[in-house]
Amino acid sequence: MKFGVSTFLTDEGIGPAALGPALEERGFDALLLAEHSHIPVSRETPYPAGGDLPRIYYRTLDPFVALAAAASVTRELLLGTGIALVVQRDPIHTAKEVASLDLISGGRAVFGVGAGWNREEMRNHGTDPATRGRLMDERIRAIIELWTKDEAEFHGDFVDFDPVNSWPKPVQQPHPPIWVGGNSERAFARVAAYGTAWMPTGVPPKELGALIDRMRATAGDRPSVVVYGAQHDAESLDLYTELGVERALLYLPTRPKDQTLQLLDDLAEAVSAHR
Repeated sequence: MKFGVSTFLTDEGIGPAALGPALEERGFDALLLAEHSHIPVSRETPYPAGGDLPRIYYRTLDPFVALAAAASVTRELLLGTGIALVVQRDPIHTAKEVASLDLISGGRAVFGVGAGWNREEMRNHGTDPATRGRLMDERIRAIIELWTKDEAEFHGDFVDFDPVNSWPKPVQQPHPPIWVGGNSERAFARVAAYGTAWMPTGVPPKELGALIDRMRATAGDRPSVVVYGAQHDAESLDLYTELGVERALLYLPTRPKDQTLQLLDDLAEAVSAHR
């Protein structure tokens, strides 16, 4: 099993140019960054984890800018979104951002995607929360066309463009891996349709096996399992290994540099026996 880190990068914590090398030095192979374009003052949509919305949600850096900074000072670290809020993003711009990251990193981009949960945030981008699943699927299919076709075109209910030229193309072929977040049957269908990996979030380790079986019933054996926000106690790590999890993305709290480096040392020690 491989180990990476999932985190929120903000203006109040460690920067990407310091975090990237620190991860490689400690043997972590992936960095996935959360995304929120903004947080509306209205708190109509409850925070899924309960309680007040943590401050980090209000202050996230743009993931592609941050990942590009990390790319410039690392050599092997996978660089991805966890998750990109595709329902709030223009697909043509997003295709170019991911492809550009893949190019400048030498083929290390990962496109982690999900439908999101903050309805007010979506509405500010002109997205109807009721149709966000269909919108997400169309935008991802359009992005794949832009990555893989010299003259790409797409005609759907939400995305519609005649043939276009769009470069750069990704280094990875046929395109960067798409890791699909979400624990629903709809998410499993997305994994089957275009996912390289299923990325469960917030699932207790003892409940993960049943969900993997459900995912496999829909998506088959091809997609790998990448646990987002994975737990790092010995019992959980043993269970992930038994379940055939390919990669555990350990949650890294957002802290200043010195505190972050100590947290990374602690995480590296916790997983050392499972490398």
